[in-house]
Amino acid sequence: MGKGTLLLFLVGVILVSGCTDTNTSKGTVDSAVVKQGDDVRVDYIGELEDGTVFDTSKEDVAAEAGLYDPNREYKPLEFTVGAGQMIKGFDSGVVGMAVGEEKTVVIPPEEAYGPYQEQLIRTFPIEEVEQAGITPVVGTELDTRQGQKAIITNVSETEVVIDFNHMLAGKTLVFKVTLISIEQD
Repeated sequence: MGKGTLLLFLVGVILVSGCTDTNTSKGTVDSAVVKQGDDVRVDYIGELEDGTVFDTSKEDVAAEAGLYDPNREYKPLEFTVGAGQMIKGFDSGVVGMAVGEEKTVVIPPEEAYGPYQEQLIRTFPIEEVEQAGITPVVGTELDTRQGQKAIITNVSETEVVIDFNHMLAGKTLVFKVTLISIEQD
């Protein structure tokens, strides 16, 4: 058998024996990149443009930023890419990442929590707010019946101003993302 024939024979044996990485079953794939429909786990640090941290999956970062919550479990965020579980810019920002890759994703308001809307600021008579069992104090966060958050922004002798905008509405968000794992279909 000549060298060329031997080489072809060995390549054939390797292919037939299945000693190649053709991982097509669902499972963790280290050499793959994220695509729509993949289940991923990421660590992240969410900041405003001025560097203020507003959220993170990392306990040490939360403590350093003064955000630490002892009732929260700090762990990588798990979601299905493209399933609508995340804000649009975060979802699309992880597409194409490989396991272990770190990336900074800058998300404009349109792909995050939308623009700030003046029409979502409402004024109520103070009696109405008090009858609802709410003590009107500036900075108090409220939960609406629809599961949204609102905040009291002003209190006078007769009125209470409540802002129903998301706290991140109108803001450009900067996420430092590290891809931990990918589960592909």
